[in-house]
Amino acid sequence: MPVQAEGKRLYDGLVGEVESPSRFSREEVTILSGENIGVLEVLGKVSKVIPTTGTANAGNTGQGTMTLVTGGDDTQVGTYTITCITAASGAGAFKVVAPNGEALPDAAVGVAYANDQLNFTINDGTPDFAVGDSFTVAVAAGSGKCVAIDFAAVDGSQQAYGIAAGDYDATSADVKGVAIVRDAVFIESALVWPTGATAGQKARALAELKAAGIVTRVAA
Repeated sequence: MPVQAEGKRLYDGLVGEVESPSRFSREEVTILSGENIGVLEVLGKVSKVIPTTGTANAGNTGQGTMTLVTGGDDTQVGTYTITCITAASGAGAFKVVAPNGEALPDAAVGVAYANDQLNFTINDGTPDFAVGDSFTVAVAAGSGKCVAIDFAAVDGSQQAYGIAAGDYDATSADVKGVAIVRDAVFIESALVWPTGATAGQKARALAELKAAGIVTRVAA
């Protein structure tokens, strides 16, 4: 008689959760099309959409561009404003302000700008930039759908959101699922990570889960 191996189950890794009054630890989620999620897999959530170029103010004197825009771990949803504060031939400096009004380090024309919130390059043009010229980068809210945590992403899915409570095959289309997103205890070795995830990446994700009340133990 052939031997059948039983697949992994939620309670192979889940030690405890808040079940009253209505399974408080759990949340219905949508698994993004193209994903094939396994039970106990660590999930990320697509929380933002970041454009690849900045939008020049229609009244700009300078005809340069803002390209190579990407986000970082701390990118905010909303509009970033980048304004010229020092003008020079083939050069210049820009003030960078986040959606919440926070002043980030200044950017220089022709120099790659790197920050935990936003990355970009302001390219010189003809004529040169003038003081007051500006660009905006509008970061929109993402779909809110869940995927396997992706440490290389910048759309929010690089941050741990929860743990899959079941197997969800969304290869062909979005599917509904359940994730444990707060106040629960798991066996750390039972969690499922992307291939190649480093100890440092896992530690950061576990800290993000802990902030939501999800803690891990070495054993049950």
